[in-house]
Formats: sequence, C-alpha cells, structure tokens
Amino acid sequence: MEAEYVTTPFGRRPMTLAMLIAQRRARHDEPVRSVDKWKIYRALCEAKPRLGITDRALAVLNALLSFYPKNELSDDANLIVFPSNAQLSLRAHGMAEQTIRRHLAGLVEAGLIVRRDSPNGKRYARRTRAGDLHEAYGFSLAPLLSRADEIEHLAAAVVAERLHAQALRERISLLRRDIAKLIETAITEAIAGDWNAIHCGFRHLIDSLPRSPSATELEHLHQKLDLLHLEIVNRLEKHAKTKILSANHYQNERHIQNSDSESIIESETAQPEACAALSATDIEQRTHPAPPAVNKPAAESTRHSLPVDVSPENAGAGGTALKSFPLDLIIRACPEIAAYGPNGRINNWRDLTSASIVVGSMLEISSGTHQEACTAMGVENTATVIACILQRTSQIKSAGAYLRDLTRRTQKGEFALGPMLMSLLRANAVSNTRS
Repeated sequence: MEAEYVTTPFGRRPMTLAMLIAQRRARHDEPVRSVDKWKIYRALCEAKPRLGITDRALAVLNALLSFYPKNELSDDANLIVFPSNAQLSLRAHGMAEQTIRRHLAGLVEAGLIVRRDSPNGKRYARRTRAGDLHEAYGFSLAPLLSRADEIEHLAAAVVAERLHAQALRERISLLRRDIAKLIETAITEAIAGDWNAIHCGFRHLIDSLPRSPSATELEHLHQKLDLLHLEIVNRLEKHAKTKILSANHYQNERHIQNSDSESIIESETAQPEACAALSATDIEQRTHPAPPAVNKPAAESTRHSLPVDVSPENAGAGGTALKSFPLDLIIRACPEIAAYGPNGRINNWRDLTSASIVVGSMLEISSGTHQEACTAMGVENTATVIACILQRTSQIKSAGAYLRDLTRRTQKGEFALGPMLMSLLRANAVSNTRS
C-alpha cells in the first residue's frame, strides 16, 4: 500500500477536514486484508442513499475501478489509479470531462476516494527497472478497503428497509381493498352508521400519502388503516349478531300466546320488509336528525318531488324495490350530472331529478322507458341510475336499452345500486390519483 502521508490538492482546490479524515481512514494497523472491488461496488450501489452519492458518480467510480488491474483491493498493494479524464470519459460511456470532474469531486467529498496529486497536478506513475510500480499520482482506492464493513452494513440496512417498505405496501393494499368492500357491504345492507363520513375519512388517509412515502409514513398509515378496519369489522359483526338474535324463534316462543298468535306472526313477517326499505339516507337522518318541518299533505309533497311525466302512483310502486343512497355519495360517484342541474349544481333531490330528465332526453331515453324505470325503481333511484349511465356513457352503446335491462333486473330482484356507485367511486379515485 502507498506510504502513509497526508497530501493536499494541487492548484487552487482547497484542503478540507473531510479530505483529511478520508486520508487518515485509509491507514491500517490491522493485519493484511482484501476485498473484492466489484462486491464493494455493488454494496455502494445499494447504500448510495445513505452516502449521498448519485448514479452518475457511481458510473465514474466504476470507470476508476476498471483501471485497477486486480479484482481484489488489498493492503499490501498500491491502490492508486491514474487515468486521464479522456480515458475516464471513454469508460464512462462518453461522459463529458467537466461532468467527470464534478463527480470525482463528489466522490472525494463522500470519502470514497482520495486524491494523490503530483507536483504539477498530472496523473502518472513511476516504475522501477523491473517494471514494478514505484510511485503513482492519481486517485487512491484505499478508502473503499478501509470502509468496506461500514458500506456493507449500510447496504444491508437499505435492503432491509426496502423489503420492510414493500411488505408495508402489500399490507396497506390489502387493507384498502378490505375497507372499501366492507364499507360497500355496510351501505348495501343499510347498517346503522355514518358510512359516508367513514368513507370520506378513509379516502383522506389514502390521498394524504405522498407519492414516494418513507417507511415511517407507511407505518403510520398502516396503523391507522388497521384501526379503521378493526372498527368496521366490529360494527358489522355486532350487526350480524343482533340480526341472528332477533331472528331466533326459539328464544321468544314461550312468550307467544295462542289467542293472538296470528297477529304476532303477521307483524313479524312485515318487519323484514320494513328493514329492507331502510336506506342510507334514513341512517344519515337518524344519525343527524333534521329539524321538524311544517306538515304538508302527502299527495302534495309527493307531487312536488316527481318529474312532470311521472305520477305519484308509479313512484310509490317502486319505492321499496331498491335501497336509496345519500345525495352527496351520488354526486361524488357521478360528478358529471352536476353540469345539467339548475345553475350547474345539484343541491337537492329535486335538482337531481330535473337533471336526470335533461340527461335522459339527451341520451335518447324514451318517456316510456323512463316511466317504466320510475315504476320499478322509484323516482330518486331512477335519477341515480341515469346519473351513473351518464358517468359511463363512453362504455354504453345504448342508454335506453341499458336502462330497460336494469329495470327488468330490478323487477326480478337481481339489481342493486350499491355496487354500481362504489365502482364509480373507485374509478374516480383512481383517475384523480393519476391526474
């Protein structure tokens, strides 16, 4: 190895404490050791975030290592390489010489190489008569040998952190899928709770994650999603247990008297239908009760909530066919419908109904098809379906035929609005993330 002597840079380049420390690190009082130069280079490629070096600097270091004739960096060998910038440029895939000088300075500052400048600043070597290298001026690779253990530990830490982040991303992806589907199930089953607010909070957690998150940020998000997942599962399990207990005939059998058994059975058969008609809007009203309104005749209030070509009798026929959903959820799932509302906004169900009539005319949905859908689904649910059709108009060839098919499926009990709305919500979230 070269003589232990602290040198200063040639010319106007200043001497720094980092250069002094790097040179002193190259001293060895240990037994002779060696390390594979390409093995330590691969470790450097892994540990570059911790060492503050770039890919281009590593390309220059790769060129420097190629000028060292042996594969092993050893204490008992001269570890100085002395190529010119022109030679380095050829082995660095034509990198400009000014760029090479900049990255060489970066490698020196990072303490990975040490300058051994000659009196005139040139890089050359003196050899003995036998051809052995006697004295050389250029760049010493000794810091790579002295810091080999440190570099390998840094590389191992970076790899472990990357694998940990990868595992966190996989668990977060599973939690995102599970939470979204559990919320969809809760909305479809009309389970009590402000699921709209829960879904908004869930989306806020996902959207607040930066594009390139650190492992710490991923851990915090995983903890929050795990707690949210646990809370939703507990709510669904509690609802399922309550439903099972309420449906157990054996617990209530001894309380039934023969004299009025028929009336009790009739009330029990009517109860599931009433529960089936419970919508997410009803849940929202129970969670946040609205102030009492002035009483109006039933026929008058129904008439004002219907479009021109739909009668109150037809609206009532489809009222219990489908579960309705909060207006805010529908607007977020189908934002394009807002442009057809009064003043370009949807403030209430009446605005949504009016906008759906305009959109139905634009999509060439006949009045008979619209009337049949209102009879089967109800006015509000028909307006919701038309908003969904508008949102997916590029994927639907005939809006009228599609609405007739959904009407037939509704009459058979094979159609539900929940999955359609949740699918649109997910599609909008993906498009917002990409944009």
